[in-house]
Amino acid sequence: MIELKEEKIIRAEDSEGFAFALMTDRQREKFLREKEIDFAYDFDNMARFRVNVFFQRRVVSIAFRFIPSKIRTIEELNLPSVLHKFTQATQGFVLITGASSQGKSTTLASLIDEINHQRKEHIITIEDPVEYVFKDDKSIVDQREVYQDTLSFPRALRSTLREDPDVIMVGEMRDLETIATAITAAETGHLVLATLHTNSASQTIHRIVDAFPSFQQNQIRAQLSGSLLGVVSQRLIPRIGNGFIPACEVMLSNFAIANLIRENKIHEIPSIIGTSRKEGMISLNQSLAELTRKKEITAETALKYSLNPQDLKNRLKRLF
Repeated sequence: MIELKEEKIIRAEDSEGFAFALMTDRQREKFLREKEIDFAYDFDNMARFRVNVFFQRRVVSIAFRFIPSKIRTIEELNLPSVLHKFTQATQGFVLITGASSQGKSTTLASLIDEINHQRKEHIITIEDPVEYVFKDDKSIVDQREVYQDTLSFPRALRSTLREDPDVIMVGEMRDLETIATAITAAETGHLVLATLHTNSASQTIHRIVDAFPSFQQNQIRAQLSGSLLGVVSQRLIPRIGNGFIPACEVMLSNFAIANLIRENKIHEIPSIIGTSRKEGMISLNQSLAELTRKKEITAETALKYSLNPQDLKNRLKRLF
């Protein structure tokens, strides 16, 4: 938090007037009815923000997140180079996961923009709200915003299958119907990229399977085992000096991973990831250890973000 000592204190009427000035009439109505609203705001084509307006103690408050106009590449974002594999695929299911505000949308935008610059495809995105704005290059990119261009994620995704897409990006999989339709789309010849709020590859598989009734779960495991290309679970780590850098767990689906999903042995996935470095897989501790070795982050910070600190301590002892 940074104190702006030279700025005046914002009063309740200031924040309310500012919030209402940003919103359309329809957005104001929705905000007053539902008590919160999430939308994107473009300031004179110079800056774009994701905005959340909410009530606290009956006073209107606003949170802004800056969205860069330039979509950065995988290398510029310090992401693992193995992610290029996902942009070369023509069919399957790719999941970018992590907690809120950990860079999932930025990673997803980087993958989509790489496809846009390399291949002639029809790309459709479904977002709430539209964050990064793509400029057509080799591909045609149609961006649909929930509540503006479509009524819901499930409705838009069902409709997308009739709109001749090659690549589908789902900003967030919030419900069973969206998850089921996304898996079906990946099975039927589309490349589907989506996000989930989970902290690891194995947790992601559990979350998807557990979203379905018990009588459907074997079927979903079978569908996932055949369509899943990989899971990237990321978190932003405070960097030495200033800023943040991503640490990533990367799971690529191979015969062993697909078999574990199908046979409901998801708890064994981390061990496969940890021993499959040559195939491009990366465990979170491997990523944290490498960032520590490069002096991007401190050992103390790495241990704080590790899901298995004792294993990371052993790795760091071997490195130093």
